[in-house]
Amino acid sequence: MRLTRHRRWMAPVVGAAAIGLALTACTGDIADQEAGDVDCADYEEYGTFDGAEVTIGGTILDLEADRLVESWSDFETCTGISVDYQGSSEFEAQIAVLAEGGNAPDVGIVPQPGLLQRLADGGWLIPASEAVEANVDEWWSEDWKQYGTYDGTFYAAPLMASIKGYVWYSPAEFDEKGYETPETLDELKDLSEQIAADGEHKPWCVGLESGDATGWPGTDWIEDYMLRLHGPDVYDQWVNHEIPFNDPRVFEAFEAVGQYLKNDRMVNGGIGDVSTQITEAFQTAGLPILDGECSLHHQASFYETFWNPEGGDENTVAPDGTVWAFLLPPVEAGGGLNVTGGGEFPVAFRDAEEVEAFRAYLSSDTWANNRVGLGGVISANKGLDPEVASSELLTQSIEILQDPETTFRFDGSDLMPGAVGADSFWKGIVSWVSGQGTQQVLDTIEASWPSS
Repeated sequence: MRLTRHRRWMAPVVGAAAIGLALTACTGDIADQEAGDVDCADYEEYGTFDGAEVTIGGTILDLEADRLVESWSDFETCTGISVDYQGSSEFEAQIAVLAEGGNAPDVGIVPQPGLLQRLADGGWLIPASEAVEANVDEWWSEDWKQYGTYDGTFYAAPLMASIKGYVWYSPAEFDEKGYETPETLDELKDLSEQIAADGEHKPWCVGLESGDATGWPGTDWIEDYMLRLHGPDVYDQWVNHEIPFNDPRVFEAFEAVGQYLKNDRMVNGGIGDVSTQITEAFQTAGLPILDGECSLHHQASFYETFWNPEGGDENTVAPDGTVWAFLLPPVEAGGGLNVTGGGEFPVAFRDAEEVEAFRAYLSSDTWANNRVGLGGVISANKGLDPEVASSELLTQSIEILQDPETTFRFDGSDLMPGAVGADSFWKGIVSWVSGQGTQQVLDTIEASWPSS
């Protein structure tokens, strides 16, 4: 299903540079034009280009990368713009180096507002066009727009989104053993203890390995506990360094998570001892659930893709399917829906008409419905029809993002300065899981925070 509600791609002015972008006029009646089996009416507003190419880089790999490329195939056919995507697990670590050397791709899909700010601070980014900004004003909340803004300049629209804090499990195992979905954090601890006492396997399976970004899945645990234990105001103070990283409330969140990640009785089901969390790739860490070797796995909504790594449908995501998930519960039952999440932002390193036409398409509700309809992901775009999602869980996730009663907070490490959120916090998780004490880890991270 494709929805066609969208804002027309206006002749834009690129940010502060005030460079007019006059799109090449479309020839003929594009509303009636068809390129092969593609109806190009939805793409008329972006113009036509003869032999133009846009290069794009990001961290998205494998099946998810294939679906991403497919999501703009009609755009390529109808506009004549060839889009070349190259994914790398080292993108986050290398993009600033590439930008400084003049070798960055035309567009980079940046998964961290903190990294976006670093790139903008280096003077390497092109401000977003008026067309991109108009789409964001129509289709996203003000909070999401601010994540793509730095020092008063709007650089990038949101792209995809995720809800973090899901706990994946096997409905069949829960039914067989009489396990109940927990409604509070205490009940989650009781459930984990019950699974451990049953003795068939350790309850949790965890993977923290992610190349140069190893450790980030552990930061998600901490962020979820900070939001649930201390609420959104303290969470914001922590992220903005209005309280120090070694504040007692942060210590409390680490200690609560440590009941699982530093506990040999709790991890690492189907994989090994506590130390194997550091070497187990986050992409494969939850799969022991399928073999009955662990019961619980903490990972975001995007993890749906990894249950069928070859792109098949052997494993179903449903309340009565192979796997399902519940959100990490609150401290008190019925305590309101507080969720963390993440997203990506396509920043531009080259000032060109075809680049901004492509970014305008990525910021539209048309693209959101095209991509989500291919499976495995969601978006916070308000023009997205939840019913196009590939599973009941992703439909639920979209509805959570669109619900004005939801308290949503962006991934904390992604908002922090790169020296912390993409360095000392990740490394601190690795040191912590490896046996270093909580206070020492927090003091080290606090000392790494850049001085204002």
